[in-house]
Amino acid sequence: MNTTSKKKRNIKKQLKHLPKYLPLVIWVAFTVAMIGWIFLASLSTTSEIYSDSILSSGIHIENYINVIKKHKLGLYFLNSLIYCAVGCTGVILIASPAAYALSRVEFRGKSLVNNIFVMGMSIPQVMLVMPLFKMATSLHLIGSRWTLMILYICTNVPFGVFFLSGFFLSLPKALEEAAEIDGCTHAKAFWKIMFPLAQPGIVTLTIFNFINIWNEYFMALIFANKTELRTVSTGLQAIVQSMKYSGDWAGLFAGVIIVFLPTFLLYLFLSKTIMTGVTGGAVKG
Repeated sequence: MNTTSKKKRNIKKQLKHLPKYLPLVIWVAFTVAMIGWIFLASLSTTSEIYSDSILSSGIHIENYINVIKKHKLGLYFLNSLIYCAVGCTGVILIASPAAYALSRVEFRGKSLVNNIFVMGMSIPQVMLVMPLFKMATSLHLIGSRWTLMILYICTNVPFGVFFLSGFFLSLPKALEEAAEIDGCTHAKAFWKIMFPLAQPGIVTLTIFNFINIWNEYFMALIFANKTELRTVSTGLQAIVQSMKYSGDWAGLFAGVIIVFLPTFLLYLFLSKTIMTGVTGGAVKG
């Protein structure tokens, strides 16, 4: 009887919390149903989509092959991977030493430099596009892959410095003091001791930067103005425009799934890493 009564009490407690979770359950169910329908539609034909008879003629893998080869989504996918790899690496190499210096080293003008990085986070990218475009035009840098890479690095560094400062503040100073006793300079102490210890924050920042660069549209539209330089976001927009006239909606849905897949896999397999990284520097960040 005791065990049964405890189970009934637990069920009653859970039922009391049901109204709180009901909106979340509805939203998750709607999202799963929407993404599932798009995935099934990407494996069907356009006529099946219009007739509401998805997969009635079997699975059509050629939708993915056509959108990758014919519409060059494979090229756009590779371009975005290159932009993300270079951009994320550049941000880490610049932001992590800067965050370490601002959080652990005392120097004149430290608060001013810190405020400049915070101000850099508050400026919308739309306000920067026209001055940057004029500058890039005068330097004949429009149409270069490196231009977009440098812009992605520079625009994401302020948040990277702000984000990593909390991690370095949370690390014990005794580690640096022990390194100084062993003859390490600040640079050696950072790269050999502090940088490895900040890996949770660095991994989380890399994930955030990857998602941000992967989904970025406006700068890619302005500065990657050649077909061979397009990202998946601008490439997918071009595919949407072309398929409006060709009527290949199944191929369009296949392209959406390809573009959506990398960020979905990141959240699916690295969600715990993201949560650990976000809360890791919360004590002193």
